[in-house]
Amino acid sequence: MTDTSGEEELLEFLYACPIGLIECDATGEIGMMNPHAMQHLLPLAGSRGVSNLFSAFEHHAPELRSMAEAFALPTGRVCDGHRIFVDLGPGKNGATPKVLACSLVKLGAERLMATLSDVSQQVLQENRLRQADTWFATLIDGVNGYAALTITPDGQIAAADTCFARQTGYEPADVAGHNLADVLSTDLPGGDLRLDEQLAIAVREGWHLQEGWQQRADGERYWCQRLVVARSARDNAILPRFSVILRDVPRRDAATEDVRRLLTCDHLTGAANRRHFSQAMAREQESWREVRQSVSLVVLDLDHFKAVNDTHGHPVGDTLLCRVTEACTALLPPRGIFARLGGEEFGVLLPRYDQNQAMEIAERLREAIAALVVEVPSGTLNVTASLACANLNETDGSIEALIALADKRLYSAKHAGRNRVFVAEPEVV
Repeated sequence: MTDTSGEEELLEFLYACPIGLIECDATGEIGMMNPHAMQHLLPLAGSRGVSNLFSAFEHHAPELRSMAEAFALPTGRVCDGHRIFVDLGPGKNGATPKVLACSLVKLGAERLMATLSDVSQQVLQENRLRQADTWFATLIDGVNGYAALTITPDGQIAAADTCFARQTGYEPADVAGHNLADVLSTDLPGGDLRLDEQLAIAVREGWHLQEGWQQRADGERYWCQRLVVARSARDNAILPRFSVILRDVPRRDAATEDVRRLLTCDHLTGAANRRHFSQAMAREQESWREVRQSVSLVVLDLDHFKAVNDTHGHPVGDTLLCRVTEACTALLPPRGIFARLGGEEFGVLLPRYDQNQAMEIAERLREAIAALVVEVPSGTLNVTASLACANLNETDGSIEALIALADKRLYSAKHAGRNRVFVAEPEVV
């Protein structure tokens, strides 16, 4: 076999390979890639082009660059099947959000090989199985007890079993006739549904399940799953009564919490990652469809951040991203979610916040970022951010349209001079 024929066979293999293959140097500059890799990268890179692997993924997997730079061994596997969640929303026409699996191998001091494959359907199936496993596992393990009670359509407790007293600390006779929402103090400052909203869904769909922190009579907080089931009206009753099951679920142990953080948090900043943000938005979209509760999205982009990396280096840029996350997270309401969407772009999900309330939060975030000071060898460094808000009511419940509207307004804020929150021009009457 000649060298020429060997090269031809190698090229045929690369082009026929059913997964994306990319060869690049240590900085991400691409030397070779096959058509499958091009199909994956082109839609993501946009105007940035596909000449550099890390730049192409800057807005979807900024951690790839850091992972490669932090890998100290001369050769070896940098990551194996690292999942990159491409879409925030559920996709067009209800399509499955696209998820790529990326494996990155260091072949030498200046040589990397990457593989890309589409695992969207696999991830969808895993999520379904995980939900089922979680539900059935808690039925047989890890549940401290059940409490059962009956409530009227207006939420008043008609009857409760003895387990209710053991779980909550309230005697059934003492709470009979009282509203369940008044008896059980639950953290509901954000996205969780109120009792009357849960009952409305149960009437329409037969049942509703919700979980969150709840408080016992002695003030102790515990994680509780609440299942509300609508019962058929009996005798001459016009309205149904409801059965409520309360399950006391122990807090996750340290090992499980570590796994949870790994799956839901950005590796660098500790903010929510793109995947977790996507799932949270999908849940809020479902709540919006059920009870039309207000949901707002704030997007922010650090101004001239590329100049920070170019002038002071990526370590300083990373420090700045962490400081921004810390400052912004401290200003969020309890149910707010602060996420790193890619590079220097962040998103804030605000359940039950209307447009004006979201604008107020956005302005506080802008002020907090502008007040940050990072020490650098040449002195101090300051940064500003541009922000924009959009509400799910404006897009008739479409997450895709919500993201597009927020991005459009963010661009307008930058075009207007940066370091500002987008404010729509008043309509001329």
